[in-house]
Amino acid sequence: MAATKDPRPCSIADALALVGEKYSLLVLREVCLGNGRFDQLVRNTGAPRDILAARLRRLVDAGILTKRAYSERPQRFEYRATQAGLELEPVLMTLKEWGDRHLRKGADLPMVVKHVCGNELIPVVTCRACGGEVRHRDLTAHPQAPGWTVAGPGAA
Repeated sequence: MAATKDPRPCSIADALALVGEKYSLLVLREVCLGNGRFDQLVRNTGAPRDILAARLRRLVDAGILTKRAYSERPQRFEYRATQAGLELEPVLMTLKEWGDRHLRKGADLPMVVKHVCGNELIPVVTCRACGGEVRHRDLTAHPQAPGWTVAGPGAA
């Protein structure tokens, strides 16, 4: 089989194509914090208004956010996370934890998130089947895309 010039088929790449832009994840952060009005999103993300409007349209079209009018005159909307959007919140929490640990390195943290138990949330990825913590050394990838191996395109 001839090598392909297309990149590896990948759900990570598909997700990043939708939410990988800086302001998309920051919008989701704000919506999950309860700040879903356009002016709040502009202020809290620092996004230019035109870019923010485009990101919001894309997130609504993808089913990650819903848009609801809260004022008719002038017409204004607020955004809320759908179930798909809420399912991205653990990704945000994991990114936050990584940033706290590797980029802040003991500096004052800009935000602490507490779990319902009252303790600071430190997210851990676990296996749904056995409950064990996911560690790199315990993972084995099994490419399913025809013509692809772990090393890249090749014979099936």
